[in-house]
Amino acid sequence: MFNLSLMKQFTRLAIAVPKIPSTAKNISTASALQFKISDQLWAEPMKKKKKMDPAIIKAREERRRKKLEKQIRRLEKNAKQLKPIDECEPPLHVLDNIGKRRRPVVKLSIEQIEDRALLNKDWCRYKRQEYMANVAQVDRIMRAQKRALDQLYEVSEELYNEAIMPDLQLIPYTIEGTYATPPIKKYDSPDGEYVDVSKKWGN
Repeated sequence: MFNLSLMKQFTRLAIAVPKIPSTAKNISTASALQFKISDQLWAEPMKKKKKMDPAIIKAREERRRKKLEKQIRRLEKNAKQLKPIDECEPPLHVLDNIGKRRRPVVKLSIEQIEDRALLNKDWCRYKRQEYMANVAQVDRIMRAQKRALDQLYEVSEELYNEAIMPDLQLIPYTIEGTYATPPIKKYDSPDGEYVDVSKKWGN
């Protein structure tokens, strides 16, 4: 049997909930943050700076400043002086005979100019026809080769496979023919080494 008086007391306690005062309305009822992870920096510890004598640091800065001032003075001194290029300068004996080497300007008449223009057009047309004829001949050869291989494949597949195989005897291929210029007698061919005789210029 349940005690009715005890149940009535519990019921009154459950109903009589104490009121929260108005001053406690701003209190957060969320659960407290128990763990916190810091950002990953992935860096090694900083190296300890070496203590140096201020006089040594000042002397280094002075030497660096003097060196820069010297370079600036050198650049200002040679600002308008261009670096000569020996390869672009003709030899002196050529400059002495430049009057004999200079050819007079040939004045062409209108008929000669028109004839040269027509000749240039005829040459262009001829080269174009030659190029088109070469392309057509290559196409004819390729089509004939393809027809022959197709017919060979219908006759025998083994012969077809042997026909399309590359000729390995043509790989170590050497040929000797005419040269653009005749060989120079008693010519000492360089072996890759050379002597640099170019002039050195200051920085």
